Amino acid sequence: MPDQPTSARGAATHQRIIDAATQEFAQYGIAGARIERIVAAAKTNKAQLYGYFGNKEQLFDAIFFASLERITNVVPIDVEDLADWAVRLYDEYLARPDLIRLATWARLERRPTGHLVAERDRYDDRKLHAIAEAQAAGRVRQGDPFDVMAMVIAMSMAWSPVSNVYAATAAEPPDVHDRRRDLLRDCVRRTVGPAQTSSST
Repeated sequence: MPDQPTSARGAATHQRIIDAATQEFAQYGIAGARIERIVAAAKTNKAQLYGYFGNKEQLFDAIFFASLERITNVVPIDVEDLADWAVRLYDEYLARPDLIRLATWARLERRPTGHLVAERDRYDDRKLHAIAEAQAAGRVRQGDPFDVMAMVIAMSMAWSPVSNVYAATAAEPPDVHDRRRDLLRDCVRRTVGPAQTSSST
């Protein structure tokens, strides 16, 4: 098993490796990332990196799963307002574009089909249960809870750093982001809100 830092100095080095590797993997992917660049940016050496993380694949895993956990914790689902959840996801992609790029590399290089991670590593059980409960209460449209969640996430990524249409950045004018947030919020509400039944006349 990889070592864990046991001193403040070791913890600082550990964090520098994570920070440098996050940027490296986000830019170059798993295959393209270079340990030499990571240790240079982290001001450490290969022995220290391998001692803490094992190898390049394990280093990517540590960073990638931490990114999934961050999004889950920083942007928790709110089934009472899935539109607001989508907007908060949009904001997180702007604040941390590296996180969504890591997920894209994992998709391209590891799991081109199916779920992004193995069943044991998924973070969406609680989200799916919450959506199912909201559906049963009539607050969210019917359908497979996973498909509903996937639709909301897909809409939140419309302008994400990995969009194949337009990749937004935090540097754009605030009114541009506000306009997108309003559109996103409205589209999510119309898409996943309870289905409207038309009354016969």
